[in-house]
Amino acid sequence: MTASGAVTVSSSLAERAAAGRRARGRVPRSAHGTFEAAPDRPDVIGVLERQSADRVPELVPIRYGRMLESPFRFYRGAAAVMAADLGPLPDTGLRVQLCGDAHLLNFRLLASPERHLVFDINDFDETFPGPFEWDVKRLAASLVIAGRAGGFTEAEQNDAVRSCVRAYRERMRRFAGMRTLDIWYARDDADRLRDLLASSMDEADRRRTAAATAHARTRTHMRAFAELTRRTPEGRRIAADPPLITPLRELRGGSPRAEDRELQALLESYARTLPAERRHLLRHYRVADLARKVVGVGSVGTRCWLLLLLGRDDDDPLLLQAKEAQESVLAAHTDGERYDNQGHRVVTGQRLMQSAGDIFLGWTRVVGLDGRSRDFYVRQLWDWKGVFRPERWDPGLLRLFGQVCGASLARAHARSGDPVAISAYLGGGTRFDRALTRFAQAYADRNERDYEALGEAARSGRIATAGR
Repeated sequence: MTASGAVTVSSSLAERAAAGRRARGRVPRSAHGTFEAAPDRPDVIGVLERQSADRVPELVPIRYGRMLESPFRFYRGAAAVMAADLGPLPDTGLRVQLCGDAHLLNFRLLASPERHLVFDINDFDETFPGPFEWDVKRLAASLVIAGRAGGFTEAEQNDAVRSCVRAYRERMRRFAGMRTLDIWYARDDADRLRDLLASSMDEADRRRTAAATAHARTRTHMRAFAELTRRTPEGRRIAADPPLITPLRELRGGSPRAEDRELQALLESYARTLPAERRHLLRHYRVADLARKVVGVGSVGTRCWLLLLLGRDDDDPLLLQAKEAQESVLAAHTDGERYDNQGHRVVTGQRLMQSAGDIFLGWTRVVGLDGRSRDFYVRQLWDWKGVFRPERWDPGLLRLFGQVCGASLARAHARSGDPVAISAYLGGGTRFDRALTRFAQAYADRNERDYEALGEAARSGRIATAGR
């Protein structure tokens, strides 16, 4: 074993399982059922303000405005707050590549390179190595918070959490008995998942699930192209929708020729991070336009660029999203490899965890409008992505979705961690499941108080808010 408690590859199955059982001595499974904020817990608004300090100033009020829409929207934007809460807690030492922000809406339907629809984690901005239970706790708490938003009873919320954690535990146990390559090749095909869950759904749930799958297949790059661009005398350009989408030409005055040179330099820098055959594919496109885009909740204010590339003609598009990558919120609370480019960190974490990689996933470093150098990761925009809407769910659907998310998270963790050790720690009983249910309720209470603190900060004028 290493000093951090991770099991080396050369360890036998028995040694790996023993390491997982020894972790119970450091942190009994029942110990995960409590949460009390540390006495020196940092001021929540201060945590958010420090995050916002390096973001686009005029967009920060939009971030706060979105977080104030509901406790669930607050939770989505408060990964840094939860990281600071989890950091001081005793941990198992059983490390995996963490998503870092594994709330339920960061699990989606995605397109694989083979054009199959799969269910997987979608957001890796905060990915970083750490104890496996941190992701499970963030996912569990999100189910309670979503359940409260839907007006579900505490028993219904707890049922969703137990289903989620049980699915994680049971699938990790299956991975512990699988060959290494079989774990790596495992994926959650959307149609197969729908068939597996069909016996647990009523007719209305089956219709909604089928509709979500069908809708995801319509979210192609051509639909994004139609919705986000327009024809101009200069050719196809990104349509302005300020402040959510602002073309570069409207952000600054300047020579179009100089801007063309900068865009080409950005593309060439990014292309060097792609495999040779994908660099060749990218050479068939030219950059036509660039716009700043506002995305998400927690990400609002970070720099995100929409790149329009055109191939054979103006109706042969490739839409890429270049999103700023700052240091992970987990980095201050756990050890892990440091990267000289945070975009590289995001891409590495995504490739480790996700079974369906984007063929255009890469990273770059760009000098911004303010003259400062920043890191970005690049991926396709809208490639068969299905977004779920929990506000339309009933308790049964929340439970089913939690179950699927838990199983998917186990697959992602098994790729980078040791499923034998983690499964041995979790065991075959429900002790961990019950503990996480208690934790999720306690943390949902904490989240509501933090949400109220943000509202008070807005009312007092400490922070400014804006719509959209």
